[in-house]
Amino acid sequence: MNDEKTDPALQSSSDDAVDLFPLRLPVLPIRDLVIFPGVTVPILAGRPRSMRAVERAFQEPEKLIFTVLQRDDKDEVTEENLYTTGTIATIDQKQRGLAGTQLLLTGLRRGVAVRYEIEDDQLVATVTETHEVLPERPQDPAFVALHREIRERAVEFAERSGLPRDAAEAVLQSVNEPGQLADLVAGYLDLEATERQVLLETLFIEERLRIVLTQVQRQLNVMEAQDDIKSKVAEEIGDRQREIFLREQLKAIQSELGEAESEEDLDELREKLDALSLPDEARKEVDREFSRLQRMGREAMEAQVLRTYLETIAELPWSERSEEQLDLARASQILEEDHYALDDVKDRVLEFLAVRQLKQSREASAEERSADSEPLKKIPILLFAGPPGVGKTSIAKSIARAMGRKYHRISLGGARDEADIRGHRRTYVAAMPGRIIQGLKQVGTHNPVFLLDEIDKLGVSYQGNPSSALLEVLDPAQNSTFTDHYLGVPFDLSEVLFVATANFVENIPAPLLDRMELVDFSGYTEPEKLAIAQRYLLPRQLDENGLDADTVRFADDALQELISHYTREAGVRQLEREIGRILRKAARKIATTET
Repeated sequence: MNDEKTDPALQSSSDDAVDLFPLRLPVLPIRDLVIFPGVTVPILAGRPRSMRAVERAFQEPEKLIFTVLQRDDKDEVTEENLYTTGTIATIDQKQRGLAGTQLLLTGLRRGVAVRYEIEDDQLVATVTETHEVLPERPQDPAFVALHREIRERAVEFAERSGLPRDAAEAVLQSVNEPGQLADLVAGYLDLEATERQVLLETLFIEERLRIVLTQVQRQLNVMEAQDDIKSKVAEEIGDRQREIFLREQLKAIQSELGEAESEEDLDELREKLDALSLPDEARKEVDREFSRLQRMGREAMEAQVLRTYLETIAELPWSERSEEQLDLARASQILEEDHYALDDVKDRVLEFLAVRQLKQSREASAEERSADSEPLKKIPILLFAGPPGVGKTSIAKSIARAMGRKYHRISLGGARDEADIRGHRRTYVAAMPGRIIQGLKQVGTHNPVFLLDEIDKLGVSYQGNPSSALLEVLDPAQNSTFTDHYLGVPFDLSEVLFVATANFVENIPAPLLDRMELVDFSGYTEPEKLAIAQRYLLPRQLDENGLDADTVRFADDALQELISHYTREAGVRQLEREIGRILRKAARKIATTET
């Protein structure tokens, strides 16, 4: 750099300034910031090449440097990721720190880099002059009005930003040129780096003024909206405080009149909670939450959430159990009444009941169980797999009836949210327990039979994988401490008999399948279908269609014809539909004849 050159900003209005160009200046690439002429900006420089560029600029009297915006955030700077239009700036101050070198730069004027070069491991640019374009008629009323409008809006923007109005007017009055005014205002607007670069490259002054005016007005609108929101929030808070005050007065009046219903409600809830046989961890949590509820007023936003939580705890069957019946003869009779064939499945169910009966008898005879001891645990998980219509769901009901337990069905087909199993945390709006806890709440016993229907049709989404949550539920070694997200305390599921059904075992994740004992349901043979139709399907369809065996007689040959030629299935659902269709036609003929 030639020492005889003078600051080009000082001669920007002189014709001699043209002779100073082109200039060779060190380049300071900047990320996410554009420096406008006439604006002073502090920046932090830390990259090696940037530091060398600053040192080179500082060695010259003018301390000139060419600041230009990067197209990306990469540390490695190349000619391709730099814009060509930048700002010739002077370094006013330089101060070293732990994080880098703090610079105070003042933009002087625009420049265009016609060439970037690497010189002594430094990035150097050959910079030419840019010429701003004034309107053909600077005194045109429209241009003068635009100039005045941006001044007024800029003063309003500065005042809303916290700057005194007198100070803002004084700063703007010191700037007479329209282009300089646009650059000064743009330098203090909250704009994206690319938007700033567009303004820097806009040489037509009237167009630049219009862009800046639009941006100023947009940010004024945002500030106005923020002020409206703040005023509304303040107003709502004031109304809320007034409501709290009035409710406190109402509570005092009710107390004087002896109508303090809320205290009675809390006492009733307290009695319910005290009567529960809760584990130590659950008892500690319930006591803590109840104490919080007592300290809150009824008007508190969280009071209803806490009350709902404690009521859910109170309604769960922590110790209520159905009296289990392990009579094998009765169980065999029930299974035979409800289902035809399926001998292998019935044998497995009876084996399961026999094992539980022997364990219970052995422990009782050895006086290993007392009146207060825990019941039998580690119940195996049964998986009924087979084609549709073979009786997987109905046999689960028969198991519950044979054991004297409550029955509850949970359909898992299409479930895609982990919260369906584990529930939602209480921090969420309208949070609720998962389906397991809700099912226990509905049946009201600690040892029901749960049918997990269509377990092979679980879905997966961004909200989690329900099959992963089922791993704990269906593991006899873990489900004694199952923790629902809503409850937040362990609940013992070890006494629940889980029975799952599936059509395709291949669709069940391997870790989940490993926790269950597979029981295959094969399809029915034609003789078995005929017997099922005679015993179960035909009587049921006669009853549903308002007929009886005396009115309509369905020949065995007709049933065999339906089975052989009109149904092609492993189960009997289609067969029942065909029987129903024929009986409806018979019902129509009978009704027409009687009419």
